[in-house]
Amino acid sequence: MNDLISRQEAIDGGDDSIIQLQRGDCLELMKRLPDKSVDLTVTSPPYDNLRTYNGNISQWSFEKFQQIAKELYRITDDGGVVVWICGDATIKGSETGTSYRQALWFMECGFNLHDTMIWQKTGRIPTQDRYYNVFEFMFVFSKGKPKTMNFICDHKNITAGQRRKKDKCINKGKNEKYEDIWIVSGNYSRRENVWKIHIGKNKDTCGHPAPFPIELAQDHIISWSNKGDTVLDCMMGSGTTGVACVNLKRNFIGMEIEEEYFKIAKERINNARLNQQAGSD
Repeated sequence: MNDLISRQEAIDGGDDSIIQLQRGDCLELMKRLPDKSVDLTVTSPPYDNLRTYNGNISQWSFEKFQQIAKELYRITDDGGVVVWICGDATIKGSETGTSYRQALWFMECGFNLHDTMIWQKTGRIPTQDRYYNVFEFMFVFSKGKPKTMNFICDHKNITAGQRRKKDKCINKGKNEKYEDIWIVSGNYSRRENVWKIHIGKNKDTCGHPAPFPIELAQDHIISWSNKGDTVLDCMMGSGTTGVACVNLKRNFIGMEIEEEYFKIAKERINNARLNQQAGSD
């Protein structure tokens, strides 16, 4: 195990942001982090037995997940958020329900289930005897009330500028006539909790079986953190969350057990930093 937690590399994130990449078992690595030292976690765990991750799936079990969730609670700051992007395998004709078990365990650890969000993919996964699968869960857990909520407002408001009469129910059940008129303001309102984002395939993630879109990571980072906050991806894979943190000027801690994926992540994050520096020159 020692050889799996021996590498830690720092990359200058620019603008005083700090990028720390650690290769090893995330459970052991998280034990080294101080209490309440992380503002936001955005990560995606292995999905049951759907992929082997170069053989590392053998180390994944529900019991290990339980320990990881406890560590996440310890290192998450008060008001901090964990975004857990996950799905389920279908085994012997039944979905495993692992995602639900994980969500309930996070709550057992002390987290609030702040929102159950859906990532609606633009591609379809064929199935033989059920409707095509086009979504994954994005559970948003918070340690108390989230301290940061920067809602993305890109939902087209079709009633913008129209005159509306306030509903009688707003008057707390009183029978008197309610004549107040208000005008709907703003062309865009808050986004819904189902996000339709293209799966996409970036050539710089080649070698990793399941990268998620940069837009997915960036939108969660915008929503639940501010510049200068510390964001963790304890299973960073090809480093998409780290790239998003460079783009958005957040501090980043990335952990990855697989050497090949670690190298991909390091290169991608370093390239993002260089691109950012070139753009600011």
